Amino acid sequence: MQPIESPAELYAHAIAFEREAAERYTELAERMADLGNDAVAEVFGVLAGMEAEHLATLQRRTEDVALPALSGHEYRWLDAGAPETAARELVFRLLTPHQALAIALQAEMRAQAFFEQVMLRAQDPGLRALAREMAAEEQGHIALVEQLLARTPQPGLDSQALFTE
Repeated sequence: MQPIESPAELYAHAIAFEREAAERYTELAERMADLGNDAVAEVFGVLAGMEAEHLATLQRRTEDVALPALSGHEYRWLDAGAPETAARELVFRLLTPHQALAIALQAEMRAQAFFEQVMLRAQDPGLRALAREMAAEEQGHIALVEQLLARTPQPGLDSQALFTE
């Protein structure tokens, strides 16, 4: 990872993380609703809303800041292609609620690790404080997703169902 040297760079990365998270959580909410799992769909809807709020906050904070352009593929959760790619569709068709939460947990953990690395490497005290704030926010998301993951059973293979008509 290239060192983040300014708040503008950190904000650009944070905005990319939040935008991706809001989009993916929205997709996961829709998929869980399609599967008839309204409880998990609601959870992902809440997470999507939280991420959208964070995104809006970051965008307001940076209205008058020149943000650097970033490569979007660095922040994709599932693949680097367009949302309509076959790989994404296959993943979403096979995804269980437990697996969806596990993907969300990994994404939140990667975001927190990113902000912690910025915090550790930053020379500027203001940049360190901003990175610390963003890492703490991600820790809150991690704790929430971990709680939900612990309460969401991982379905096993029902071999009897495979052979009954």
